[in-house]
Amino acid sequence: MNNDLLYQVAITRIPGVGGVTARRLISYCGGVEQVFRQNFRSLVKIPGVGEQIARTVTAHRSLERAEQEILFMEKHGIRPLFYLDKDYPYRLKQCDDGPLLIFMKGNADLNAQKMVAIVGTRNITEYGRDRCEQLIQDLIPYQATIVSGLAYGVDACAHYAAVKSGLPTIAVLGHGLDRIYPQMHHKLARRMLDNGALVTDFLTGTKPDRENFPKRNRIIAGLCDAVIVIEAAISGGALITANIANTYNRDVFALPGKVTDKYSQGCNKLIKINKAHLIESVADMEYIMNWHPDSNRKKGVQANLFVNLDNEEKIMVDFLKEKQESGIDQIVAGTGFNLSKTSSILLGLEFKGVVKPLPGKAFKLSGKIF
Repeated sequence: MNNDLLYQVAITRIPGVGGVTARRLISYCGGVEQVFRQNFRSLVKIPGVGEQIARTVTAHRSLERAEQEILFMEKHGIRPLFYLDKDYPYRLKQCDDGPLLIFMKGNADLNAQKMVAIVGTRNITEYGRDRCEQLIQDLIPYQATIVSGLAYGVDACAHYAAVKSGLPTIAVLGHGLDRIYPQMHHKLARRMLDNGALVTDFLTGTKPDRENFPKRNRIIAGLCDAVIVIEAAISGGALITANIANTYNRDVFALPGKVTDKYSQGCNKLIKINKAHLIESVADMEYIMNWHPDSNRKKGVQANLFVNLDNEEKIMVDFLKEKQESGIDQIVAGTGFNLSKTSSILLGLEFKGVVKPLPGKAFKLSGKIF
């Protein structure tokens, strides 16, 4: 077992030790392993390290948990990146509260030339979805990597659109890599691994608790050159991400909307108080960021007008043909598939461009195909 990694994981498990304190310990002791080899008297003399932390470190209680984590990483092909590693994302190194250690599953380049975060409400409207998909389509010539949080709404829309457009996409999770949340996005997460990654700074066993997501949002903001807020209410996770991005000196863009629309109020506020640039198209980002299209760009994925459907997909399409739009509960009842199977089939049809998701977990057939 890699001793360096053992101590790198272990130091993140010490109660009361955040990134700033851990960096101070490593700096004073001369290395992460040396932190655990110091006696109590030596540790307690380090500025900012009290008796409780010194006692916890010398007890080595975090080493056993670190061993379990390393075995899980080896079994599931998870790559750890410590802040002193040369491949650790250089953008995160610029953040004072950046994570000490992150875990990655997939093959994305976390130091890609252009990184764009797209965030927003879980209650995405059709206007927001159309603009999100169009922005990502227009980012193809720039070969930008799309970063989001795999949540419902804007996050999922951004990941879907990136996969369909052939752009790398990274999901930053608010839990360990032993699970996917929400479960409905499990298939999407697998598709993302072909040209992207799942990233977290949480160990396995960490549940997707509410307090984890603001911590997750700092990584979304820190990984990127720019953050685009598609739709957001007057408060919430997207606004937290935008505010963090501002403290990191990242460029923030917000999609404007009607003043009467609930999920445009957050975007409009960001623009009004000069915490975000107004974005109508990628041309606005190109101007602000001084970006230029990649001459070796890949072509976008064009929808196939003649789609091959398996038997289960045909059943789903036949059901949706009878409805202008239908909620997922109605689809489950009408097709006889369970919720998990229904979600999987709908996702497959969405990737094929046959089905279009709507706000409120509703779906309809794409007018482009049928």
